[in-house]
Amino acid sequence: MKKISVSLSGHQTSISLEPEFIDALRRIATARNRAMASIIGDIDAARGDRNLSSAIRVWILNYFSNSEI
Repeated sequence: MKKISVSLSGHQTSISLEPEFIDALRRIATARNRAMASIIGDIDAARGDRNLSSAIRVWILNYFSNSEI
């Protein structure tokens, strides 16, 4: 596991993810010309009661499942 720190809604938070998910999130952010923190903020806003790290993993899985690879 690797921790990344991001600012969400004006406060710092740490997220623990496997390096592969962090790399995937970086690739997606680059492809969309967006900051990782911006994407994580969108995921955070839509996650409901789900743990943020889990919500990010599911979002990445859905992103690649719905993309042409």
